[in-house]
Amino acid sequence: MMTGAKSAPASSTETSVSPAASHITVLLHEAVAALNVRADGVYVDGTFGRGGHSRLLLSKLGAKGRLIALDRDLAAVAHAKTIDDARFSIAHVHFSGMTAVLAELGIEAVDGILLDLGISSPQIDEGERGFSFRFDGPLDMRMDQSRGKTAAEWLATISEKQLGEVIRDYGEERFAKQVARAIVKEREDGHAITTTGQLAKIVAGAIHKVEPGQNPATRTFQALRIFVNQELEELSLVLPDCLRLLRENGRLAVISFHSLEDRIVKRFIQSEMDRDNLPSGLPVRAVDLPQPRLRTIGKAIKPGKAEVSANVRSRSAVLRVAERTHVQ
Repeated sequence: MMTGAKSAPASSTETSVSPAASHITVLLHEAVAALNVRADGVYVDGTFGRGGHSRLLLSKLGAKGRLIALDRDLAAVAHAKTIDDARFSIAHVHFSGMTAVLAELGIEAVDGILLDLGISSPQIDEGERGFSFRFDGPLDMRMDQSRGKTAAEWLATISEKQLGEVIRDYGEERFAKQVARAIVKEREDGHAITTTGQLAKIVAGAIHKVEPGQNPATRTFQALRIFVNQELEELSLVLPDCLRLLRENGRLAVISFHSLEDRIVKRFIQSEMDRDNLPSGLPVRAVDLPQPRLRTIGKAIKPGKAEVSANVRSRSAVLRVAERTHVQ
């Protein structure tokens, strides 16, 4: 579903923070600057959230510029409709739908794509969404509440072996087997796990050694959220799409919040920079080797001390930037 505003372009006055008071946009200026915005360019904000990046991007665009935002969260899409600007449109879609959305708009290539991964503050802070163990709410965890199984529904049927693998691989939890065993035992004892409070209590009882300052349920909640929303799979699908959509000198900027995401982004960029996968020793001239389709722009960027102090949730953020070359 695509919606857009009908008014004339907004003024060029910079708006740096989303109106949603509970949400502070991470690496706001750094991410937008990384896109090297052209006034007449076409850009994609792949995760609108509460619109901090989108609003700043719009302030950099001229009358002929265009911004297409995407988000799988219905609350984010509803919030985006407060932007009354003819240059802006929003689509309720997952990453994997980016190409289709742009095709529907008649757009074959863009000048920049921004992906702000992970979970937003409003999602964490709304107990009924089920993302946080700080609130005892329904165990949902879906970013897109219009489709898919909830975390509670997954926990009702998933095997102990698969659950252990999910918690180990997506949460990097060293006590994954113990946690999976405790969850399945609770289920087999006839107690349906339907709330965040129940799950947090089970996990706490299964983990006897906790990192200082960290809730024992942190890694398990992260793992289930990533699994329920297929976050890593969506990221792996969209990166090749971004490569195809970017025109020459177009920029890709990706903000990751944990090592699993950042590893996928880093490896993808490296693979497109170093495309020499021929057997070693093969007599091939350097000029005939596959040429890079991406080049990195600067080093990975992390929030400064001032940003982390103002917003502790930004502390794990990493921004990577790459630019499209002429090579097809």
